[in-house]
Amino acid sequence: MSVEALISEADFKLSMRHLAGAVSVITVGDGQDRTGFTATSVSSLSAERPSVIVSVNRASSSWPALQRYGCFCVNVLAADQQQVAQSFAGLDGRKGTERYGNAGWYRLKTGAAALERALTVLDCKLETAFHYHSHAILVGHICAIEIRQGIGPLLYWRGGYHELPPEVDRSGLAKAFG
Repeated sequence: MSVEALISEADFKLSMRHLAGAVSVITVGDGQDRTGFTATSVSSLSAERPSVIVSVNRASSSWPALQRYGCFCVNVLAADQQQVAQSFAGLDGRKGTERYGNAGWYRLKTGAAALERALTVLDCKLETAFHYHSHAILVGHICAIEIRQGIGPLLYWRGGYHELPPEVDRSGLAKAFG
């Protein structure tokens, strides 16, 4: 029996829920063709040529838009933006442009939608996408950045959203997560 057969999809997902991660909304498209998704699978790739990686399920409605438009925006959510995360995760039944209804948006260099009051936004040009089973790993070259100070991030951990205060030291982390 192979090692892969010993690890179930359910066990893997449960294990990954133990990774605390920043919550981001990835936006793509324009006009009535706008869509997007909630992701914790965002990571820096290189500072030498500022770039990030993002994973997206190729069955997602966002995947064809990413291929068509060739750009996207990573909106790292602030602690008070859980409703935006839930909307882009489809938890309230919204799809496509409906997901944009409960927040303010503006455009940066690529034209992808940037979220007002996000912790930070990374406006990206899609450089390449690697296919791996059900997902695509996107490499985005960062064309513009905006940063908001004085607010904590929205985190996802153990299947739920959590807030981290904007100014917390190591001793305060235990208090922040109770």
